[in-house]
Amino acid sequence: MEKLVIIPTFNEKENISSILHAIFNLGEGFHILVIDDGSPDGTAAIVKELQSKFSGQLFIEERTGKLGLGTAYIHGFKWAIEKDYQYIFEIDADFSHNPKDLPRLYSACKNEGADLAIGSRYVKGGGVVNWPKNRIALSKGASLYTRMITWMPVKDPTAGFVCYKKEVLETINLDEIRFVGYAFQIEMKFATWKLGFKLKEVPIIFQDRAYGVSKMNKGIVKEGILGVLKLRWHSLFTNYRKRVKKTKVVTGSVKALHQNEVVAE
Repeated sequence: MEKLVIIPTFNEKENISSILHAIFNLGEGFHILVIDDGSPDGTAAIVKELQSKFSGQLFIEERTGKLGLGTAYIHGFKWAIEKDYQYIFEIDADFSHNPKDLPRLYSACKNEGADLAIGSRYVKGGGVVNWPKNRIALSKGASLYTRMITWMPVKDPTAGFVCYKKEVLETINLDEIRFVGYAFQIEMKFATWKLGFKLKEVPIIFQDRAYGVSKMNKGIVKEGILGVLKLRWHSLFTNYRKRVKKTKVVTGSVKALHQNEVVAE
């Protein structure tokens, strides 16, 4: 078990079967974890029907209520670490991210030294298709704004198509990640960068969804704008690294401290 793709879903019945087949048809050995937040349209039922076809490769975690993108990914990260996957991917269910780019993100981490590979719209070779001009301007403005406030050297900090090495997610105190919407992607990249891991942007073409309804709303945008400021302030007082308590050995005995007990700094 090496590669796990995490797909959060809420009302994605038009897309879920197609995206699952597209990933498995790559023939690259990807496993998939769908995290469904109680979709009333039957998204979870479609996934469950396909589990027999993709036995041992397709998994689903169902949650009650719409709990947010960030908490879905955190849930998936912890699940992946527990199952010992070495490379963990994020991808949208709506084909705005092309599944054919998954092997390129994997190669960036596996062969090119990246700890976090980012599918980037705003590096050379990347781009956006079928977005209105105002949406593109908003996205590019948000990226520039984020770089100015955080100093993080990432041209597409809000990107949601990424690959993490397991070591990164094991090192970050995931319970310290505060944001659940637009700013979640920024905070995860920021935490990875602050902890000294190598980030690499891989050019992708982002295409707006053809089916279903976009989850973007004013609240998410507001969280992104205010969240970046809060993130910068919060970083002055927060260490995103997990702290490990080591076993303390005393002559003739071992204190009742558990090695690798993880607590937040």
